Amino acid sequence: MTVARPHRPGRAAGVFVAGAVWAAAAAAAEPPAAARACAVCHGPLGLATAPETPHLAGQPANYLAAQLRAFRSGARRHEVMAVIARPLGDDDIQRLADWYASVRVEASAPP
Repeated sequence: MTVARPHRPGRAAGVFVAGAVWAAAAAAAEPPAAARACAVCHGPLGLATAPETPHLAGQPANYLAAQLRAFRSGARRHEVMAVIARPLGDDDIQRLADWYASVRVEASAPP
């Protein structure tokens, strides 16, 4: 699977996401059930195609968990993410964070 996103200011210049994306050996074969809601915007493997939606794949688990907890508590505001995160328990958040963190993304500079 190859995913290329257009360059946007503020992104690392000259680097794009491309190449193989696969679940790491430590990852569960299937994403947690709660990931179905995530997939609508962030893609089934956490690789978003919408220009303003961040990738989840390969992000550090502690970062993802902290962001989900912030959306859930209201410390971080986003109309859609607040609704998605509000019903998640701590175990759900950790499973999601661990799964997305385990998805490996290979990045390379353009030729």
